[in-house]
Amino acid sequence: MKKIPRGVWVLGFVSMFMDISSEMIHGVLPLFVVGTLGMSATLLGVMEGVSEATAQILKLFSGVLSDRWRNRKYLALFGYGLAAVVKPLFPLATSFGAVFFARFADRVGKGIRGAPRDAMVADMTSAQTRGAAFGLRQSLDTVGAFVGPLIAVVLIGLWALDLRTVLWVACGPALVAVLILAFGIQEPERSNDNARKAGFNFATAKNLGRPFWLVALLGAAVMLARFSEAFLVLRASDAKMSLALVPLVMVVMSVVYSLSSYPAGVLSDRWGRKGLFSAGLVSLIVADLVLAWAPSPLFVMIGVAIWGLHMGLTQGILSTLVADSSPADLRGTAYGVFALVSGIAALIASITAGVVWDKMGQASVFYIGAGFAIVALLTMALVQAKSSHQ
Repeated sequence: MKKIPRGVWVLGFVSMFMDISSEMIHGVLPLFVVGTLGMSATLLGVMEGVSEATAQILKLFSGVLSDRWRNRKYLALFGYGLAAVVKPLFPLATSFGAVFFARFADRVGKGIRGAPRDAMVADMTSAQTRGAAFGLRQSLDTVGAFVGPLIAVVLIGLWALDLRTVLWVACGPALVAVLILAFGIQEPERSNDNARKAGFNFATAKNLGRPFWLVALLGAAVMLARFSEAFLVLRASDAKMSLALVPLVMVVMSVVYSLSSYPAGVLSDRWGRKGLFSAGLVSLIVADLVLAWAPSPLFVMIGVAIWGLHMGLTQGILSTLVADSSPADLRGTAYGVFALVSGIAALIASITAGVVWDKMGQASVFYIGAGFAIVALLTMALVQAKSSHQ
């Protein structure tokens, strides 16, 4: 296998440090919102859905701009910088509105950086190493996603459940991520030959091509099935897990996610993307059924681990499928459009999950998620059938 470029490693470490920060916050935020501030699961679902959907929708504009300006690094740097600047708003918040604003602004930063960063990974790699490269970046990102909550668990134990202090500590790794990106990477030059003027209109939509739109449809189906991980944290609390141990939910999920992402990417380069992706959707169905039934914290953790396997088998491959199915000169736009479609689905999924949780109970949330995962699996079969006829 060809060597993965240094720039992919650097972007992976940038993602890792930002995720340490973000997941320290994400690991305690549901407890802070529902427990400390006394808000409902519906409001939590609205906050998560709107924030994540905003991040996904903004990727459209940042992706288009990265193609038009032909400079992806500085746009990504602005997104990472914005997220770092707003992190202190979390520990300063004293109301749900303040937390909502902080979460929203943080996700705006994520939306700005996501598409140009992924497009840089695609620009740096060939089709033969792209699955491994995306798997590596996702794996390093997910190392941060389990280190962050693990640090939160230790700090909560040391500081007697002082959630605000944990939120303050989370600001540090975000700054490190910005510094690594600013000084650690040089964006590869891209040829202007045959480059189309970037923008988003009917002509661009047509130029993206049918294979890309099938992948976008698949992404939307997956996001409808997979609501915010904040509900995994609430599920652990509902199962009477000790408050100090609840952030371990994100640790367990992220460890499995990290360990499976890179091997899944490598295998997708060798064996093909779609079979592994289908296995990831089956994992989500099993995870939802376990979480709906789980009578104790142990079984919640088993369900969370299977959820992490689903993430490892699908997230990097989805990013790779977007690169594989889109024109090189519209790659940033393709990631942006994909994120827009996925973001709308994510908004619907998280708000629905919050309402169902409050009105029908936690088990119904996961049964409905399993149903949508079956729909996503059928969509995968449709994509395979359409691809085989091209």
